[in-house]
Amino acid sequence: MTDTPAPEQRDYRDTVFLPKTDFPMKAGLPQKEPLILAKWLEGNLEGQIRAARAGRDQFILHDGPPYANGDMHIGHALNHILKDMVVRTQTLKGKDAPYVPGWDCHGLPIEWKVEEQYRKKKLNKDEVPVEEFRAECRAYAQHWVDTQREQLKRLGIGGDWDHPYLTMDYEAEATIVRELLKFAANDMLYRGAKPVMWSPVEKTALAEAEIEYEDIVSTQIDVPFKIVGGPDGRFDGVHAVIWTTTPWTIPVNQAIAYGPDVDYVVLHLNAWQGGENSGSGEPAPTHLLIARDLVEAVSKRYRIDSYSIDWEGKGSELAGVSARHPMHALGGFFARPRPFLAGDFVTTDSGTGLVHMSPDHGEDDFDLCKANGIDPVFAVEDDGKYREDWGWLGGQGSVINPKFNAPDGPICTDLREAGGLLAASADYKHSYPHSWRSKAKVIYRCTPQWFVPMDRVMTHIEPKAPREQRWESEGGAINPAEEGLCAAPTLRQAAMHAIDRTRFVPEKGRNRIGSMVKDRPDWVLSRQRAWGVPITLFVDRKTGQYLNDPIVNDRIVAAVKAGGVDAWSDARAQEYLGDAYDAADYERIVDILDVWFDSGCTHAFVLESGRWPALVRHDGGTHSADLYLEGSDQHRGWFQSSLLESCGTRGQAPYKAVLTHGFTMDSKGLKQSKSVGNTTDPVKVMQTNGADIIRLWALSVDFTEDHRIGDEILKGVADQYRKLRNTFRYLLGALEGFSEEERVADVAAMPELERYMLSLLADLDAKLAQAVDDFDFNSYTRLLADFCNEDLSAFYFDIRKDSLYCDLGPAEPLGTAKRRAYRTVLDTLFHALVRYAAPVLVFTSEEVWGTRDPDAGSVHLLEWPELPAFERNKALVIRNTELRALRGQVTEAIEPLRRDKQVRSSLEAEITMSDLDVILQDLDRNHLAETFISGTVHLVPGHEGITITPTTDHKCGRCWRHLPEVTEDGNLCNRCDTVLNPA
Repeated sequence: MTDTPAPEQRDYRDTVFLPKTDFPMKAGLPQKEPLILAKWLEGNLEGQIRAARAGRDQFILHDGPPYANGDMHIGHALNHILKDMVVRTQTLKGKDAPYVPGWDCHGLPIEWKVEEQYRKKKLNKDEVPVEEFRAECRAYAQHWVDTQREQLKRLGIGGDWDHPYLTMDYEAEATIVRELLKFAANDMLYRGAKPVMWSPVEKTALAEAEIEYEDIVSTQIDVPFKIVGGPDGRFDGVHAVIWTTTPWTIPVNQAIAYGPDVDYVVLHLNAWQGGENSGSGEPAPTHLLIARDLVEAVSKRYRIDSYSIDWEGKGSELAGVSARHPMHALGGFFARPRPFLAGDFVTTDSGTGLVHMSPDHGEDDFDLCKANGIDPVFAVEDDGKYREDWGWLGGQGSVINPKFNAPDGPICTDLREAGGLLAASADYKHSYPHSWRSKAKVIYRCTPQWFVPMDRVMTHIEPKAPREQRWESEGGAINPAEEGLCAAPTLRQAAMHAIDRTRFVPEKGRNRIGSMVKDRPDWVLSRQRAWGVPITLFVDRKTGQYLNDPIVNDRIVAAVKAGGVDAWSDARAQEYLGDAYDAADYERIVDILDVWFDSGCTHAFVLESGRWPALVRHDGGTHSADLYLEGSDQHRGWFQSSLLESCGTRGQAPYKAVLTHGFTMDSKGLKQSKSVGNTTDPVKVMQTNGADIIRLWALSVDFTEDHRIGDEILKGVADQYRKLRNTFRYLLGALEGFSEEERVADVAAMPELERYMLSLLADLDAKLAQAVDDFDFNSYTRLLADFCNEDLSAFYFDIRKDSLYCDLGPAEPLGTAKRRAYRTVLDTLFHALVRYAAPVLVFTSEEVWGTRDPDAGSVHLLEWPELPAFERNKALVIRNTELRALRGQVTEAIEPLRRDKQVRSSLEAEITMSDLDVILQDLDRNHLAETFISGTVHLVPGHEGITITPTTDHKCGRCWRHLPEVTEDGNLCNRCDTVLNPA
């Protein structure tokens, strides 16, 4: 018997709508992004945005100036992406949100690099005219400004790149001088000798913001001071013992501090070999004065075998006692008795309970000694060596050299020979301040410097507040007429009040900066360098008072505005002083300003000068920016210097809100370091992956905390990007040929699934808008990605692809009602999602937008989407949410049959379940089969669970669904027959 060949089945592929788009699946971002960027620059997109938003409500983010010193690193990239996200989302919401980038151009890091170039050429900076040296610093800074600018533009950061602000611009330098002179006019400057953080390597004072702390191992020593005087002689011959981890300060000791309420004892040493003093030739101490709580620790450290207590009492009983320095035999400074002084900072946490005082090298030391008439002696020079004429170790150092302080170094050796060393060991681990630029250890060093006092009453603040409206320091009340101002009595109080009125994101930033301002010492303004804005003061040689003459000040400001910092010179001193003063009577200050004062003044230059019209408040508001955004380290840096500068001159903060981000660690959570080789170079990532990948990473991490980056992390980000890209690719293809004639205007007439998806879109819209207000960009990006991946690709698109492909034909030239509703919703989704994504994927969203309509202009000119209005049905949302969960259960139940190859796809699976589930009520079996993308669904009363069986129904030759109505594989189902064959 011969087999009869089956009739040839018709191929219906030409009757099915298949999505078409020129938008490629492969992104090719490294090649494509520069072309898009060039188009933006050629078309002046920034100017178009400004024109489109002119007159709108403003949102001003003031850019904290990065330092013009090297290529962009991943921290720069993160910071600027976050700023760009703020500006773009505010612009998207219809606000006028200009962005003016800026750079910090003065200061030691640049000067240090130029000096390095000199050293390589074996040249001495001090032998070069200062104007020539500054010119080289200026050129160095400009080079890196130009380099970083191009790198940031390539990252897709929008802004006025042709007109950035630079702190080295003459106008900016003049503004900084003007702001300094406002402090001077308000009697908020003074010159005094105080211990400040000093870098012997860089030979300059440093601010707290320029300090980082690293763990080191130091030499710890115990030094006996023999008591030689007291009210009743009861301690004569007793040795008071001090403990220190900075042996180099012993040559500058001037007193000993005790705690008035601390319990002290005199140990009578019965069995002891003399510790480090053995063999010195000097008699070993027999009686030691120390704190009672430290007796056990001291006995162990000195290896004391046996002791008794001859005396015990409170520290207050030590008043009037004095001791001699262990190097007293040197005479002069060292021969003077060292008085015992009561200090409330003395504790018994470690050491001996007695603290040696060196007013040159400690804040507590300085304050206590000053209160008792003891002045610093300035024994340590700017390079960290003792001055040549110093009686002990003159000309030697550097004092921060570990070998100099070591147990076998010159200090300990001399003390040991003099019988002045009880114990010494190089094993004390502790945190120690370092310069974050040179990475070298710093010291406290007392030098004449210029300070801004934190606790002096401020009598003039701009705008001035009448005395009767002054802020009350205790109650914190402020007159309503002075809203936004804080005419506080002191700079510290003004700053604390301003902090209370500022929004912090995250909120913990408030306590961080608040605690720093609350306890910070006076602001050290002066630096002993060349590249920076000078402290433009003339000081009367007789009185020591600086000149405060508005006419002179105006001349100085005008000269700096015309010629920059080089205008401040001896040659022009008489010109500035005019006929009223003789230059010979005045000292011209040659110190430069702390670079943090420079950056702290940028609000005055950028927001108030009028040089950038887009930044001028057209609603009459204050000069304050809406937002400052930097890393969390700027609570002690730019946030604080800006706050103090503005409060000192205007009585208020220069910002309304402060947003901080953490630091980028490597993939293992370790700090990135070039020497370790674990850094991620954003420039290289852009060259290989594209800028949108870095942007997506930066906006996906929880940037408020420290976060990670690495190759594997970026691979995950690239995968997330591909899913987002494919969502847009699907939308573009599915909307091919969509017209207004096809649109369904009445949402209520749409199928339930479409109304459900529009409800989800409305929920997403509200959450994204809230995330923008909260600056919660991690949630923003995650919500967007989850919606695209889970709600659309894995759910909505999957269900409706059958309708998209098959509900179009000769009988339905615009598509069925279901398909028209679906495409209408897709169009709504497209216009919403491309806008939502634009601030994140700036290049890709432009590509998406231009693919659909090449003549529509830039996506970045668009505003927040207007979603269709419809009556929300909570019950509908709940039911479909539960139906999605049931769909997941069905999919899971089908999977074993797929693995066993009983079915090839879910379309071949028949579903049997109970009809009692409330979510199935009013839903026909066809709707359920569509939702499950399955064969026939059977609802059986009382059926338990979900049962899956291979279908026995035949397959439609066009839509491939298995349906009871199909009489033979390849025939058409009723739906396909109706679509293809007009009545």
